[in-house]
Amino acid sequence: HNKILSMKTENKEVLLIHMGGLGDVCLSESLFFSLSRHFRDSLIACGIRRFINLFSDYFIRIENIESAKWLFLFSQKPSDITWKRIIFTGKDRHGSLRTRLERFSRDPIIFIDMYPEAPKDPTPVHVEDYQLRQLVKYNIEPHRKEIVPLKTDRVILYPERGFKKEKWGYDNFVELYRMLMDKGVPTLLLESFDTVKTIEGSVIIRELNDVKDFFSEGGIFVSNDSGMAHLAGACGLYTVTIFTDFDPYVWHPRGRNISLINKNSEIETGMVIETIYKIMGIHGK
Repeated sequence: HNKILSMKTENKEVLLIHMGGLGDVCLSESLFFSLSRHFRDSLIACGIRRFINLFSDYFIRIENIESAKWLFLFSQKPSDITWKRIIFTGKDRHGSLRTRLERFSRDPIIFIDMYPEAPKDPTPVHVEDYQLRQLVKYNIEPHRKEIVPLKTDRVILYPERGFKKEKWGYDNFVELYRMLMDKGVPTLLLESFDTVKTIEGSVIIRELNDVKDFFSEGGIFVSNDSGMAHLAGACGLYTVTIFTDFDPYVWHPRGRNISLINKNSEIETGMVIETIYKIMGIHGK
């Protein structure tokens, strides 16, 4: 792959640069799907590799934007490297990044604004729809990637530590875990990657691809708004997401989902249990 950056050549490939984190990448799956169908066997991706690798089927190759060899794209230094076309997905409010990237794109650059912003977009639109709508002006047909729903016979709780004070706290998830277990509901407590201290019976999975395999068994995924919730939704889990800071209409996970709004820290454990029971078809326990 280093040959791409060392040879003075006009690449026939189309370079997709995606500047998002885990949740952003999961919300962009339909965008990847649409672009891969349009550009066929010429689409390569450059982004945070451990995230984009989760959707590797859409690309002929994935490059790690965190590598120093890609710094030239965002610097003022001249370069003889060009691609047939560059697709840039990110936030570029003043257009400065697009101006720099245009030097490397022989065809006009495609810019996909990653997500809507409330002051500019008073009518709420989900991130997935927002991205797909932008393809039309480039004569690219949008295709929504359908998610295959998995079974919902277990519950996976994901309590990240270190949340803002007003978010649904770790202790709430532990209480929920113990209550569900006491009621005989198959429940797993999935800890975040950086967790050191765990409770008895909790699970830690260090690699994202292993998490994806873990999700393939299905379940109801309960968490605060997080990148992991978006991965769970993309994998086919039923998500129950507790929102404190952002608009769930815009940011809810894909697939089957329920959003609980934690306004003024009003969410109680009983409310979450009732939501889980409703999904499972359990009428009180």
